[in-house]
Amino acid sequence: MKPTLKTLLAAMVASTTVLSAAATVQANERLLIGSTSSSSSHYGYFVAVNQIINSRLDGVSASVAETGATVDNLRRLSRDQIDLGLVTTNTGYHAYQGLEDFDGRPVDSRLLWVYTVAPQNVVMRQDADVATLEALEGVRFNPGITGSATESTTEAVLETLGISPDYVRGSTTDVVDSIKDGRIMGYAKSGVGNKLDGSTMDIATFTPVDVLSLSDEQAETLRAEMPDVAIVDIPEGAGDGIPAYTTWAFGVAVHAHPDLDEEIAYQIVKAVMENPEPQANAFSAIRDADLAEMTLQVGTVPLHPGAARYFEEQGLEIPDALKPAQ
Repeated sequence: MKPTLKTLLAAMVASTTVLSAAATVQANERLLIGSTSSSSSHYGYFVAVNQIINSRLDGVSASVAETGATVDNLRRLSRDQIDLGLVTTNTGYHAYQGLEDFDGRPVDSRLLWVYTVAPQNVVMRQDADVATLEALEGVRFNPGITGSATESTTEAVLETLGISPDYVRGSTTDVVDSIKDGRIMGYAKSGVGNKLDGSTMDIATFTPVDVLSLSDEQAETLRAEMPDVAIVDIPEGAGDGIPAYTTWAFGVAVHAHPDLDEEIAYQIVKAVMENPEPQANAFSAIRDADLAEMTLQVGTVPLHPGAARYFEEQGLEIPDALKPAQ
């Protein structure tokens, strides 16, 4: 029996309906963002990013998942459980290269942007008579709170520079009290942007402090031997009476799964770069920060092609180490 015109039209309508439904499903891309503990200010930042994505990208629906931060997010990326998330630049580098905790188990993730940099400040009592990093040799010194990225990074940096302090472990509260009463001469502590953090300001209220600087030679050594950290120049005024200095730092970044659609990655980066106010309201450390410049300065793994496209459109030069992997 030959099909009637009515039958053919019905088939065409059905086919069109199926195609339209498929297109709708394809357009409604769902993304899951790995963040950190909900008690962290960084979680609030990712809530703001999530709102930007949902309000600025057509056909994309995102949600935020509370996670265990960097290492947990990298593992979730490797298992396709999240699409993008918080990753510190030093640990992201280790994972990408298959080093340290990721020895033999590399995780392939791609950089979208860096939203804050954490300078690692070596803060000393002025009466410790320690004016250079070399003078830390044998001095009672806390490398960072136990189990922190600051602790492990400080130890790696000083080992690379051939400096061996007398390390004293403890929590921030214990260490601050010990510096105040002279049981410890100093500590390493993440800064807040270009400012000293609250615990350092607390110490400085009644105990004059100095911040040690890398020498030019030490900075070059770290650039050559520790590509997982950035070298940053902090201008005068990090604290009262603190002159300009140079130190090491790591960034807090947003990494994506390498299979994230290029156009979606491009649109996310564009929306984030061009809508800074909601981010600054949620995470004040990024107010007046140049996220693009920060990304290209301290990123440690190749950019996602979508992110690279946006930065190139802005006339920015992408460092060789950050150019998208082939």
